[in-house]
Amino acid sequence: MAVPKKKTSKAKGRSRRASAWRIDQGGRSVCPRCGAVKLPHRVCGNCGWYRDRQAIYVE
Repeated sequence: MAVPKKKTSKAKGRSRRASAWRIDQGGRSVCPRCGAVKLPHRVCGNCGWYRDRQAIYVE
């Protein structure tokens, strides 16, 4: 059976676990109507359109 030769430090183990905590930036898409950057599958905050209809009225 394999046995570690040296003790693994707390920092080594914690940094290995912390690599899974990274927060990646979410996806972005461009509104086909006004060209503003928006989240995919969401109503555009600039013009208020979602797909082919006006979902909310924006002044």
